[in-house]
Order: sequence, then C-alpha cells, then structure tokens
Amino acid sequence: MKAVILAAGEGTRLRPLTITRPKHVLPIAGKPLLEHTLEALKKAGISEVLIVVGYLKEKIFETLGEGEKFGIKISYVVQPEVLGTAHAAGLAEKFLEKEPFMLINGDVITKETTYQELKKKFEKEKPDAIVAVTQVPNPSKYGIVQIEGDRVKGIIEKPVQTTPSDNVNAGIYLFSPVIFEAIKQTEKSQRGEYEITDSIQILINQGRNVLVYKITTYWFDIGHPWDLLDANTTLIKNAEPKIEGEIEDRVTIIPPVYIGKNTIIRSGTYIRGPVHIGENCDIGPNSYIRECTTVGNRCHVGNACEIKNTIILDGTKVAHLSYVGDSIIGENVNLGAGTITANLRLDEKYIVIPVKGEKVDTGRRKLGAMIGDNVKTGIGTTIMPGVKIGPNSLIGPNINLFEDVPENSLVVEKQVLEFKKIDPEKTSGE
Repeated sequence: MKAVILAAGEGTRLRPLTITRPKHVLPIAGKPLLEHTLEALKKAGISEVLIVVGYLKEKIFETLGEGEKFGIKISYVVQPEVLGTAHAAGLAEKFLEKEPFMLINGDVITKETTYQELKKKFEKEKPDAIVAVTQVPNPSKYGIVQIEGDRVKGIIEKPVQTTPSDNVNAGIYLFSPVIFEAIKQTEKSQRGEYEITDSIQILINQGRNVLVYKITTYWFDIGHPWDLLDANTTLIKNAEPKIEGEIEDRVTIIPPVYIGKNTIIRSGTYIRGPVHIGENCDIGPNSYIRECTTVGNRCHVGNACEIKNTIILDGTKVAHLSYVGDSIIGENVNLGAGTITANLRLDEKYIVIPVKGEKVDTGRRKLGAMIGDNVKTGIGTTIMPGVKIGPNSLIGPNINLFEDVPENSLVVEKQVLEFKKIDPEKTSGE
C-alpha cells in the first residue's frame, strides 16, 4: 500500500515561523513534523509515499530528499495553486496505479499504531473508504463526522451553532480507487476549494461503504504555534533518551534526556527532562534547562540562562542571564544578554493573540514569544506574552516589547538624556 501526504499549504496561522519555511518541516521533539509521519508509515509497512507540495517546496525537498534516511521511497508532485484537499489528492491518481492508498494531512501527527490499525481494518473489511476520527475539547473548530454504528453517515465542516457529534475529522483516510470518481464530481466549496470531505460525502450519498476508525492515542493538528508546544510535550516524553555529548563535572541530569553528538554541557548546569538537545551545542555553565524543552543543532545557551517548555531551532544563541519560557525561537536568532520572554499575564487570564486579523484565544495561561528566523534582540529586552516577531528583525536594547513586530523591522526606543552639573564634594558622602 502507498500513502499520499498533503503538504502544499502556506500555514499562515503559524506565522512568523512559516514565513521562511512550510509548517510541515517545523521541528517537534528534535525532528521535522513530516519525519514523524514518515517513520510511523514505515512501521505500518508502507514503503512508497507521494508528497503533494506547493509553498516553499524546496525546503521540503532539502529536508526529506528521496527518503533514503527513512527507508521509504518519496516522490513529489506540485500543486501549483491552493485549490483544496480534493484537488491535491486527485494529483496522485497516476502515482497510485488503481490501488488502495492512505491519505494524510501533512499537518497532523499521531502515534504509529494509528496507521497500523487503520491499514489492518481496511485489509480485513475492504470498504470503499475509512475516515479516522478523534475527540477534542472544542469540536466546533473542526469537521464533524456523524456516525451510525461503524459507518460514516455524514461530514459537517465546522458547524456554526450546535455540534451534532463529538467525533472530529482527524485528517487521515484510507481509500479505494473509487474516490477518484468522486473527486471528479466534487464542486467548489463556499471558500472556493475542492474539499476531500465533499468527495467522501458523494461516496456516502451513493451508498458506498464508508467506515470510521476511532483514534485512541494522541493526535495533534498543527494549526497554531502553541500546537507545536503541545505536540512537543507529548512526543518528547515518548522519545528514546540517549547521551552522546560531553558532560562536565557538577552537571545534574534528571532523565529522560537526549543530548546529541559533539554537544558540551558545562559545569553547574541543571537539566530536568524530558529534554532534547541536538548536536554541536554549547550549554552553560550554570544554566537551567527545564521540562519539555527542545534545543536544535549548533545552538548556544550561555551562563545562568533558564529555558522552559520551549522549542529552539538550529543555530540560535541565547546569551547569558536570559529567560525563555513557553516560546518558539526560529533559526539563527541571537537573544542579547538579559532577554526575558514573559509568559504569564498579570491577571493570569488566557492569552489572546492576533491571527490573520482576528483575535484568537490560545486557551493557554502561559505562552511566551514566537520569534522568526535571524532576529536579534539587544541587551535587556523584555517580550510580553504572546508577542510575535517577524524574521530578520532587530530589537534595540532595553525595550519592553508589547506588540507584534513585522518582518524586516528595526525597533528602537527614543531616549532623552538629561545632564546636570554636580558638586563632587556634596556627593562624596563626607
């Protein structure tokens, strides 16, 4: 059986992190998002994958190549413009050669057992399609799947008022080739796209056998930056601990912890797992790396820093006396000495941030900064909860940053210095 992964979207809700890369290669627990999916598919016995790409496709090519690293043969097809999931799936018809296949949204992540059990169910019952569902705290934000017994009776995209079911579409499907006839009959939705859920509804209306599979393990839909933090917390707890770097004397490590090759952990540093630190890093001395932190490759965390529940991408430097909490820091960022990311409102209410012109409740009391690639902050910079900084921006020293910064911006504070003459004899204390 082959698999098709949909990874053509821009991921605009994840900006500024996706201004310079597609969301599908953002790191979670030390690996790009798509790498987790490919490894899970390999364990399910799938050895050929087609990835539908579009936005910044070269980044996906560079990250995954032809799949040698994963023991999977990867092919690519380009969706030239965003015309929806059904259109993207239709591009795979020639690749699949009239065989059943798995279709996966490239921004979802789940345990490998999901793919294994889904495949077994299809092989045993031989339906026309299987739709994977899961349960989430707020189902109204997702497509709702109506179920009767083991069969899917309908799919409702993001219901406006009442929620007729607590089973949401998980973005993972298994299809027989009959789906391509339904795709050809699919019309554009209200948002101007061809939706695979509409294609599935056509199968249901035709009386086809469309079954449901309920996911019983973890499942994440990576739509916002804080979803990355949630997924990182779960995956890092399940990762294999290993220490391959150099540990100096008087370092405390509370497992589980992964430390990559050629990384040095300097004296006085305290690491409380689960933590993942990549290769060629320099950590400490006297730093505190707290739970659920992922540090990329070639990173430097200086003296007396504290990092907590944060994802730091490759090549970033966190200078001495800094605090970074509940944040996502891009590649090649340089945080000046004493940079502080505040992560809790004074009133301790949920943090609300602007996304695509609308205010979005993150559902989190603690959320720090989201910083794009190549940002530099001056000494003593303070960044308020939920603030986003676009890539290639410069933040001057001693600034209290309380609103988002667009990409390629310079932020400075005008100061007025007042000089007065003093009498040294009167100020000497004598």
